[in-house]
Amino acid sequence: MPLLLGCIADDFTGATDLANTLVRGGMRAVQVIGVPESSASLPEADAVIVALKSRTAPVRQAVAESLAACEALLAAGARQIFFKYCSTFDSTDEGNIGPVADALLRRLSAGFALACPAFPTNGRTIYQGHLFVGTALLNESGMENHPLTPMRDPNLVRVLGRQTDGAVGLVPFAVVEQGAAAIRREMTRLKESGRRYAIVDALTDAHLLAIGEAAEHHALITGGSGVAMGLPENFRRAGLLPERGADAAALPPARGFAAVVAGSCSRATLGQIGLARDAVPTLELDPLATPDAVALAAQALGWVEGKLAADRPVVIAASAPPEKVAALQARLGREAAGALVEQALASVAEGLVARGVRRMVVAGGETSGAVVSRLGVRSLRIGAEIDPGVPWTYAEPAGLHLALKSGNFGARDFFLKAFEMLPAEG
Repeated sequence: MPLLLGCIADDFTGATDLANTLVRGGMRAVQVIGVPESSASLPEADAVIVALKSRTAPVRQAVAESLAACEALLAAGARQIFFKYCSTFDSTDEGNIGPVADALLRRLSAGFALACPAFPTNGRTIYQGHLFVGTALLNESGMENHPLTPMRDPNLVRVLGRQTDGAVGLVPFAVVEQGAAAIRREMTRLKESGRRYAIVDALTDAHLLAIGEAAEHHALITGGSGVAMGLPENFRRAGLLPERGADAAALPPARGFAAVVAGSCSRATLGQIGLARDAVPTLELDPLATPDAVALAAQALGWVEGKLAADRPVVIAASAPPEKVAALQARLGREAAGALVEQALASVAEGLVARGVRRMVVAGGETSGAVVSRLGVRSLRIGAEIDPGVPWTYAEPAGLHLALKSGNFGARDFFLKAFEMLPAEG
């Protein structure tokens, strides 16, 4: 089967989230790490998701890598391109969502794209262009304290408008409620009136399915994984995708020890660490007290000796509340502080694998990117979903099971539930 959907994700956990959505829709999906060398290097699948580490990269680099990924996907026959970013629209006023989307639109000779990061299952909804996390506006949800992409404006029309020289419109709730045909007509009207983008309201999965159907013939779709829910059925209606058959989420048997490596500072991850602390061995590293990546990794790997097991994980975290993150950034600078944590946890993950860990949860998009790169992972086969947006995967050629968790995702017991769902065999 030829490639149907070519996807470009701006971080590794987001790529896994998207792949999970497509697999649940009956598409064979494979996630590849980094810009493909060529279209020939891409695996055979209905959907290929190229995972980049471009969310916080310099704008020029993010654009260049995204265009290179797009070229490989188009050369492999992709009929539609999907640019995936976080359901909390993580970016600064300088980018990278707007500049990357602008570049992809130019490459595809398309003049319009929708933008919809909604993911109602995880509490991300858009109403009148404003992004909510649960019942809180984005800028009151904790995202205003994000160490790399603080989100202080919940109005996505304004946020995206500051990142692009194109005009941004809105497909409001009242139109979305009427279904795919009404959404399609409104997007056509916005395009003809000179809008380059439309933020699309969405409060339910039914809205996302309708939005996906309305964008059936769009060259480019941008958004979170939720808006991809409707895409498999588009290909199925066109006769390009068979009816759902065998389980597309089957993975090889699980082996070895279990571990969690956490770098996210989100409220959700901090809560997950707090619950795990009472149930399994947990080490909370303090980069402010030890601002040295090599020393932090050595501390963690020394602590873990004798604690690894197959029937329960160990948790090693460098996560911290906003005040500690701010203190570390004030001491080292924002970029250096982030790099310190990423390098330390990548070394920890490498050391854990050397010690027999073969099932690992990694929390945080930047942390996941650093870990996957350090372990030499080239592709991820997508398995069963643990919590909405987070599946188990099988990493190749590393030969281990990974769950790459966006910092904001997962129930409070995620670190425990994940390994109950994937026990070691034999």
